[in-house]
Amino acid sequence: MKLGKITSTALASGFLAFGALSAAAQDDPIQVLFTNVNIFDGVSESLLENASVLVEGNLIKTISTQSIDAGDAQLIDGGGRTLMPGFIDNHVHLMLPGPTLPSMEANSTWEDLAIAGVASAEMYLMQGFTTVRDAGGQNAGLQRAINAGTVVGPRIYPSAAFLGSRGGHADFANYTSPVGESSNFSRLNMAQEVDNAADTHKFARNNFRMGASQLKYMQSGGVVSAFDPWQLLAGSQSELDAVVQVASEYGSYVMAHSYRKEAIMNALESGVMSIEHGFEYDCEIGALMEEKGAYITTNLTAFDPNLFDIPAIRDVPASLRKAQSATAAFGNYLDNMRECPAKRGHHTDCVGTVGACNIQIAYEKHLANEFFGAHTSLVAMTSIGGEIAAMTGDFMNPYPDGKLGVIEEGAYADILLIDGNPLEDFSVVGTGSEWHTAEPRPESPETINLIMKDGVIYKNTLN
Repeated sequence: MKLGKITSTALASGFLAFGALSAAAQDDPIQVLFTNVNIFDGVSESLLENASVLVEGNLIKTISTQSIDAGDAQLIDGGGRTLMPGFIDNHVHLMLPGPTLPSMEANSTWEDLAIAGVASAEMYLMQGFTTVRDAGGQNAGLQRAINAGTVVGPRIYPSAAFLGSRGGHADFANYTSPVGESSNFSRLNMAQEVDNAADTHKFARNNFRMGASQLKYMQSGGVVSAFDPWQLLAGSQSELDAVVQVASEYGSYVMAHSYRKEAIMNALESGVMSIEHGFEYDCEIGALMEEKGAYITTNLTAFDPNLFDIPAIRDVPASLRKAQSATAAFGNYLDNMRECPAKRGHHTDCVGTVGACNIQIAYEKHLANEFFGAHTSLVAMTSIGGEIAAMTGDFMNPYPDGKLGVIEEGAYADILLIDGNPLEDFSVVGTGSEWHTAEPRPESPETINLIMKDGVIYKNTLN
C-alpha cells in the first residue's frame, strides 16, 4: 500500500493517511476487498446485507453477496458495519475563513486564504466528505494540489469568482471603494462585479479559464452582507442569459444564489440548473424544477430557532432586521419541500474558521434528519450530490471516469465504513445537536471508522 503524508494529529487519532499518487495511475492497480458489510448504495431505502465490495485502483470493481476471490487484495473485515458512499457537500466556501467579509477583503493576503483553504479541505475529508462543490471564491489551485497529493482534501468542483452586480451579494469591496476599482477579492478572482452582459461574458469565461467546473451567479441579496437587501432582484435578464450562455458553451451549468420566488422562477426559465438557498420554494417552483431537470440546495441552518443569536446577526442592526423579515418570508419552505419534494442536495454554506465549520457541518447533518428524516438526508448527501457533479458535462467535469455518490460497479471508490446503521440511527454519520453553544468537535467522528477517497484510505481505525 502506498504511503503518503501522515500528520501528528492523524497519528494521535489513529488515522492512516495514504497517497501522493492516484491508485489508478499505477501499472498494477491495488485491490482492496471489503467483506462482511451492509451497503447503503446512495439510493435504496434499505441496506444490502452481508455483502462484499472489491475496489481496484480508484474504482469499485465488484459488489456481491457471495464471496469474492481477489487474490492478493488488502482485506478489510467490516464487522457488520455500514459501507456507504463518501458524503458530498454541494455548497462550501473553503477559501472564506472569516471572521467577516470586510475583514477578509481588507486584511487577508493570498497566503492567509490559502492556508485556511488547506486546513478546511482536510477537515471536510476527515468529516467524511469526499467531494465538495465550492460555491464561490475558489479557483482551481487547491483542487490541483489535492489531486497531486501535495495536500489532503476532498474532490473539489470549483466555481471560481462569484459573479454579481455592484451592491449585490458578490460585492465584497470596501464601503468607500469607487465604482470600477479593483478589490482584493477581484484581484484574486474570488468575486467579480458584472453589470452588463459584456462583463458577464468576460468574467464567466475567465472563471472557466481559472479552473471552474460550473459558474455561480448572485441573483438575490443576503442577510449577513453589507449592501444588499435579501429581496434584491439583481442583474438584468440579458446578464442572466449571458452567464447561462457561457456555461452552455463549456457544456456545464449555472448555480444561482436565489432567495425570492420571482428570482428562482426567472433563473429556472433562463436555464439555471441549480438553485442555491431557494428559501421561497413552493410547489409551483417544484413543478418547474421537475420540468427543467433542475436541483436545489438549501442551508437548513437558516431555519434554526436560534438563528438570531448568531453574533453577526444579533450585533448588527441592519442584519438583524434583514434576518427577521427573511424568517417571516421563508416560513413555508419546510412544509412545501415535504409536500412537493425536489431533487435537493446537502448544503452547509459555512464561512468561518475550521473549528466553527466543523461544528456547523455536524449541526447541518442533524437538522437534515430532524426536518426530512434519515433516508432523504442520506440521499441528499450522496447520490443527489453525484448527479449535481455530473452536470458539469463531458469536458468540464474534473472527475469523469466514474460516478460519485453511489456504491455501484464502475463508480469511484469514495467509501465510508460507519459503525451503525444510519437509516436507523442517523447520529452515526457524525451529527451534532448544538451550533453556537457547542463544544469543539473531534477531528473526525468516532463512528466513521474508515474514509477512502479515490481508492486511497485516509482514515482506518479498524486495522
